[in-house]
Amino acid sequence: MTRRARRPKGEKSSRSARLRALGDPLDFILRDHHRLREICAEIDRLAEKDHPTADEAEMVLGFLRQELPQLIDDERDDLLPLMLRRCPPEDEIGRLKDRLDWEHDIVQACLPFVVEAFEGVWLYGRALSPDAAASMRAFTGHLRRHLIVENAVLIPLARVRLGRADLDMLSLRMLRRRGLDRLLELPDAD
Repeated sequence: MTRRARRPKGEKSSRSARLRALGDPLDFILRDHHRLREICAEIDRLAEKDHPTADEAEMVLGFLRQELPQLIDDERDDLLPLMLRRCPPEDEIGRLKDRLDWEHDIVQACLPFVVEAFEGVWLYGRALSPDAAASMRAFTGHLRRHLIVENAVLIPLARVRLGRADLDMLSLRMLRRRGLDRLLELPDAD
């Protein structure tokens, strides 16, 4: 039996709320970035504990298994290629894309190890080893540096270069990735 990840306190959980949030995909990405910073803080906190609880591990796992891979796909598969098509050469978006793709590769390479460590806590009540805790802190440090570049460079540039049609297309792709596109046709998504 698989445990279901809980959402952090105060977060809207309805599908219609997520659908509305995707009306501005750049704001949605920024909200995911904010949530990722919160998850990084939680991972760092848990890495300092001798023995995190199953509930603490479960909350982190939900984000790491589903939402983080979706966010990376949003950026890698949709936002960055769209930016390549819309940015003039002086924006040097190709260099930025190469850097962010490389950083995404690092996240995806490290993610299974971090997930496995938290699954050990969640499923079997294992303590985190000192090596696992150190690796988790390195992982969160990498994520924080990555978010600085995306929030300070990529998102502001996207706001300047992408038009309404681009943002609508990006929203639709992000909705599809989350299985929410079918809600677009419903008169009342609640």
